[in-house]
Amino acid sequence: MTAGAAPGGGGKGLHTPTKEGPDIPPAYVGRDALRQLVQNQCLVHWRDHKDPSPCESITLSSPQPDSPGYAVLEDPQGGAHYLVVPLQTMSGTDSGELLDPDLPNYFADAWGARSLLNKFVGHAVPRTAVGLAINTARARDQNQFNIHVECLRPDVFDALHAAAPHLTDQWSPVTVIGSTYQAMRIADSSLAAINPFELLARLSPDARRHIESYTVLIAGMQYSDGAGFVILTSTGPTAELLLDPGCTVAGGGG
Repeated sequence: MTAGAAPGGGGKGLHTPTKEGPDIPPAYVGRDALRQLVQNQCLVHWRDHKDPSPCESITLSSPQPDSPGYAVLEDPQGGAHYLVVPLQTMSGTDSGELLDPDLPNYFADAWGARSLLNKFVGHAVPRTAVGLAINTARARDQNQFNIHVECLRPDVFDALHAAAPHLTDQWSPVTVIGSTYQAMRIADSSLAAINPFELLARLSPDARRHIESYTVLIAGMQYSDGAGFVILTSTGPTAELLLDPGCTVAGGGG
């Protein structure tokens, strides 16, 4: 976590958070800072004292101390912005593991962490206000895989809900704040049975070969026939730019 920059992308310029995030030790700088912080502090504190600080939480897949799992960390810039980070070393979207059917479902884990946004806003944030984003390899500033958990920008919220009646379970183009993305409806209320990277790989042979070039946004939706999601992808502007750490759409940030 470089000083003054969110892992995986730059500032979005939409809102300046009024709440600062956790203090990050000065030793953790550069592109490996996020992995070092999670593995050398959060995980060690959890194993020794059942205290995940400076992370919000540590979740293991089994009682074994060396089992796979993930950490949830408040973004250093503060606001309604959290990161879900695997405990094991794992590069970003250029990782060869992403299409492994045995890979943990980190998107479902990130969706489960969305309740942390309530602390910033002061009330429950509706599912339709929440977005999960992964940046492209070229846009990130951390080598460790991480998913951003934030609220949607208000204009993104409006664009996605206007497009909702036309979304299907096949990829189709949608325009969001002036950029064209490929979009697909996900008819699953929890993401538990969905591998978003496999959906992305179905977009085209290029997407399967070069997942690292594609950014991903998954946003909660409430369709006329039930709860679900929309997944967006593009090789253009990185998806983190579609999110708002001020959570304006849900009444946060004053």
